[in-house]
Amino acid sequence: MIHLLYSVIFSEMALILLLLFKTPLRKLIILTFDRIKRGRGPVVVKTIGTTVFVVLLSSVYSLVNIRRRSEDGAVLNPTDQVLASKHLLEASLMGFVLFLSLMIDRLHHYIRELRLLRKTMETAKKQNRGFEDGKTTSGEEVKALGEEIAVLKAKIKTVESESDGKGKELKEAKGETEALRKQADEFLKEYDRLLEDNQNLRNQLESIGHSPEGKKGM
Repeated sequence: MIHLLYSVIFSEMALILLLLFKTPLRKLIILTFDRIKRGRGPVVVKTIGTTVFVVLLSSVYSLVNIRRRSEDGAVLNPTDQVLASKHLLEASLMGFVLFLSLMIDRLHHYIRELRLLRKTMETAKKQNRGFEDGKTTSGEEVKALGEEIAVLKAKIKTVESESDGKGKELKEAKGETEALRKQADEFLKEYDRLLEDNQNLRNQLESIGHSPEGKKGM
C-alpha cells in the first residue's frame, strides 16, 4: 500500500506541474478533468476520497492505541514499533494525497475560470476595435472606457501570474475573478449602448442631410 501511495503522490505532483506551466499537455489534462466532472464522475471521485479518508482515520486510530500502551508503562515490542511506524507513514502519505487532490481540483477550476474570462475580454476587445473604426462622436467616452479595459486586463494578468505560485490563495483569487467578470459584462453592455447611440446619431445625420434635397425637389 505504501508503494501505491507513493505512486499516487508522484502522479499528482506531476499533474500539478503540468497545470502550472503552459504546455501542450495542459489543455489535454483540462479537457480530461472537464469530462470527469460531468455525469457520475464527481460521485466516483468523492467516494474514493471518502474511502481514503476513512483508511486514514483507521491508521491514526491504530497509532494512537499503540502510543497509549507505551504511555501506560508497557514496553513496546519490536512488532508494535514497526506497526506504529507503518501507521504513521501511511497516515502521512494519505493525508498528503488528499491535500494534493484538493490542490489539483482548485487549480483546474481556477484555470477554467481564467480561460472563460480571457474569452470575454477578447470579445470586448474586438467590439472596442470595431467601435473605434466607425465612431464619429463620443470619442472621449470610448477612450475612457478603453483605459478602464486596459486596467482590467492588467489586473487579469496580475491574477494569472500570481496563480502560478500561490496555490493557497486560489479561493481569494476566485472571488476576484468573479468580480472582474462582472465588470467585463458591464463593459460589454456599455459598448452596446454606445454603438446603439452612435448608430442613432448617424441615422439622424443622414436624415438631416437628405431633408434639404427633398425641399429642393419641391
